[in-house]
Amino acid sequence: MSLYEKDFYAWANQQAALLRAGKLDAADIALIAEEIESMGRSEKRELVSRLTILLLHLLKWQFQPSLRGQSWRLSIANARDQLADHLDDNPSLKHKLDEAVVSAYRYATRQAAIETGLPQATFPANCPWSFTQIAGADFWPEAE
Repeated sequence: MSLYEKDFYAWANQQAALLRAGKLDAADIALIAEEIESMGRSEKRELVSRLTILLLHLLKWQFQPSLRGQSWRLSIANARDQLADHLDDNPSLKHKLDEAVVSAYRYATRQAAIETGLPQATFPANCPWSFTQIAGADFWPEAE
């Protein structure tokens, strides 16, 4: 069993030391490349996750207007800030926004149905808002 399989943390530190020392021939370049690609996929999943949370809050805001309050408003503001920070840290993800919104909206409608007790069919089949609206501090969907 390799160090990579036994102790990923130790392997990662070992590989970093080899790279810093310029010992590319001793480094496991194939696995390092695989791990870097995996990190990129992880950042995309994080984008979808942050969008899902924000969309869930916006759906609840729109479809449960009687429950609106300061805590919901602040939760939405925090979700928007976290999304903006993630995109600032990973600007190349901006070209993935359309597909991320589609995935996140699918997850958000399911979660909204669970949390609100409303049938999933209550929510529009496709996201009714643009990314600009979703992320915009001045956008608050109105009740239908």
